[in-house]
Amino acid sequence: MAKHKEEKTNVMRVLEQKKIPYTAHVYEAGEGPEGTREYGVHVARALGQDPARGFKTLVARGASKGIYVFEVPVAENLDLKKAARAVGEKSVELLHVAEINAVTGYIRGGCSPVGMKKLYPTVFHKTALDYDTIYISAGKIGAQVEVPPRALVELLRAETADITAESYAP
Repeated sequence: MAKHKEEKTNVMRVLEQKKIPYTAHVYEAGEGPEGTREYGVHVARALGQDPARGFKTLVARGASKGIYVFEVPVAENLDLKKAARAVGEKSVELLHVAEINAVTGYIRGGCSPVGMKKLYPTVFHKTALDYDTIYISAGKIGAQVEVPPRALVELLRAETADITAESYAP
């Protein structure tokens, strides 16, 4: 009987190559639309994580046509005006789903800031640095990696900023 071998993703290979420690986590995909706030919270809870430590990857195009990557907590929404200010653009808009693979090499719901086709300017929400480790996509739906945020920021030459919309809980 063949032994089941855990499939490494490109994200995991890059992290190993750069000697950044990580822990891989897998989950059952398919409950809810990938990439939505509700789905991100579902994944965090399925893995026993605090949703505040789970970050989703959003890719946007600026008014100058430059591509930018934003990492925000899964339960939060990106504030496009704050995001534009953080990267020095007049405005930014999220990429259309059809463009994500061509620009990043990843599919919607499995997009990671690590291992994209190019190293795009990246901004993490400032709360990422509040934790010893955070969770990001491992580059495919159903897999995440837990990594030290400071190592990620350094690897990606990223910045941190307040880039989420104000939430008004009832």
